[in-house]
Amino acid sequence: MTALDARPETTATLRFPAGFRWGTATAAYQIEGAAAEDGRTPSIWDTFSRIPGKVRNGDTGDIAADHYHRVSEDIALMKRLGVTDYRFSIAWPRVQPTGRGPAVQKGLDFYRGLVDELLASGIRPVATLYHWDLPQELEDAGGWPQRETAQRFGEYAGIVSGALGDRVATWTTLNEPWCAAFLGYGNGVHAPGRTSPLASLRAAHHFNLAHGWAVRELRSRLPAQCEVSLTLNLHAVRPLSDSAADADATRRIDAVGNRIFLDPVFHGRLPEDLVRDTAPVTDWSFVRDGDLEAASAPIDSLGINYYSPTVVAAGSSPAPSPWAGAEEHVRFVPAPGPRTAMDWPVDAEGLYELLTRLRDDLPGVPLVITENGAAYDDYADPSGAVKDPERVAYLRAHLAAVHRAIEAGADVRGYFLWSLLDNFEWAYGYSKRFGIVHVDFATQRRTFKDSAHWYADVIARGGLSS
Repeated sequence: MTALDARPETTATLRFPAGFRWGTATAAYQIEGAAAEDGRTPSIWDTFSRIPGKVRNGDTGDIAADHYHRVSEDIALMKRLGVTDYRFSIAWPRVQPTGRGPAVQKGLDFYRGLVDELLASGIRPVATLYHWDLPQELEDAGGWPQRETAQRFGEYAGIVSGALGDRVATWTTLNEPWCAAFLGYGNGVHAPGRTSPLASLRAAHHFNLAHGWAVRELRSRLPAQCEVSLTLNLHAVRPLSDSAADADATRRIDAVGNRIFLDPVFHGRLPEDLVRDTAPVTDWSFVRDGDLEAASAPIDSLGINYYSPTVVAAGSSPAPSPWAGAEEHVRFVPAPGPRTAMDWPVDAEGLYELLTRLRDDLPGVPLVITENGAAYDDYADPSGAVKDPERVAYLRAHLAAVHRAIEAGADVRGYFLWSLLDNFEWAYGYSKRFGIVHVDFATQRRTFKDSAHWYADVIARGGLSS
């Protein structure tokens, strides 16, 4: 008998607050497939994945997990898990292929159908407007380093919220703008593959501006009770030692990794030390009067994506670096301890540190863990079972850290496990598996891993058992 067959009624050892949101998350380009169907045109990831050497094994998201054709099957998986919420992203080029002009109704209909099936299954939809799939035509016109892209994003936000606002109660504007700006335009390991410190800083500002303009559009169209949010992959930065030089390295990474978004969005300002650090790159003259006020449009919650901590020391980083203004002053040090298949350290304490920092820095702002999970080398054994004890241990430790942060006063309202399905893992292609549901990409067969059974038990209990 599995955890899914016998929902326990016993109390959990670490019980989460009543109404805590238990979810899972995906991203459009990573799972949908159907890359050229029903009017969808290429995104920057369609283009980037076809450049030789950019994505492992030459993999693309053309088919991915074929979610576009398997929505009902995947929602049935979520219902079996017992999740209360599902966080998905909307593919901009599926809805507005050129990034301009009217919507493609078949694209909107796909998301209407998805949302309707979620609601019919008792699952709350959480929509993310942007998870890195910029329409290629907008990149050809300059991409995120250009102000016009932020304007186009605001219009796109209006289109989507106008179509789905009557049935989606929670909206996230952007997912991890740091990755999109600094990995996409700084060191080029993500789409569109540019390597320009100036372009990455311009992109970061225009992401903040796009977020603010999208919030304005959402507020004008959504019912008042809807929740508007932003998801950041904030860095839990630690110095290697207590030296002044290592402390300065930590400050630099905190500025360009965290406060470059936190300060404009929550305080309507640019960090003064960031402006000083990046003076050799730019004078920030692309920031216009009113931009920071627009970026700081009030939101209802902040989404946090966390996987591992960042340890730094004084030194330098190899070029091209995503850390504009810090590359000549900071070196990154591997954290000790076990590691995932991504070679990321397993350290749940970093999540606790991050949540308690936000408790202090952003009082009154509710927090949601919008991504947390781990990749391991999973496979189906001869019996068809997928055993992933390392992932279970990772998730247990991180949920315990969330619980401890709540007890310490952090206002954490929910946890979204990354990810529901094995999928296209960006530059790693299909070589890394983050899902709690195993996907055989040759047959598209879905199989619950042991971690899926474990998570279902956690949800049923409302917390962690002993």
